[in-house]
Amino acid sequence: MPLHDHFRPPDNRLPWEPLHSGWLSELAGRINERLPEGYVALDRVRIGGGLEIDLGVEELLSGPGAGSEVPAGGVATATTRATYAPPAASGSAEYTFPDLLELRVTSATGDGRVVGAVELVSPGNKDRGTKREAFVGKCLDYLAGGAAVVIVDVVTDRRANLHNDIAERVGAPSELMLSAESFLYAAAYRPVRRGKRTQIDIWVSPLAVGTPLPTMPLRLVGNVFIPVELEWAYVEACRRRRFVA
Repeated sequence: MPLHDHFRPPDNRLPWEPLHSGWLSELAGRINERLPEGYVALDRVRIGGGLEIDLGVEELLSGPGAGSEVPAGGVATATTRATYAPPAASGSAEYTFPDLLELRVTSATGDGRVVGAVELVSPGNKDRGTKREAFVGKCLDYLAGGAAVVIVDVVTDRRANLHNDIAERVGAPSELMLSAESFLYAAAYRPVRRGKRTQIDIWVSPLAVGTPLPTMPLRLVGNVFIPVELEWAYVEACRRRRFVA
């Protein structure tokens, strides 16, 4: 199913709010089917200080190292080898991370380290001023704590580009920035330490109403990635809400 404009008639018969919650639920279920032992994906995770992740992947257990590259700020651990090979990154940004911000949530089984976050951009996130800056700052906090991030923006009634804001903040090269006309997009960010260098690998894909959604890579740890299947979860969310194109 191609992407629809859920902010304008006639496709706003499935408004953004129920689509947002349903899309997150479907993504969490799909990701959990693909996660190795020791990890769990939970939608609407709150971190200690009140910071909310739309969808967080939490590491419950530790295991042997997985790969020579390690996440910035952490040690590479995984309980299984990768079953998904991501495409080559669109590019990388050299970035000096601030002092480590450890991202943790508490569950009934103990502390779990958040290793990945998926954020569906909301209309409020694209407001000018403090809300927009708060979203960018939240994503940078995830990266500083060693967590990979995927953001998805299908908000058609506001034209701010949060990916460009993030890319500018981390000093990404100009070829990783989207044009002013590209205000719908999906982007993935992977913090990594290569030798003495700290970098952020970036994947970016412009989106458009009427076209299918991409699959984006979410790094768990080291070189272990899982696919974030945006199209599959979007179709399921629409189908379960009786939205038929």
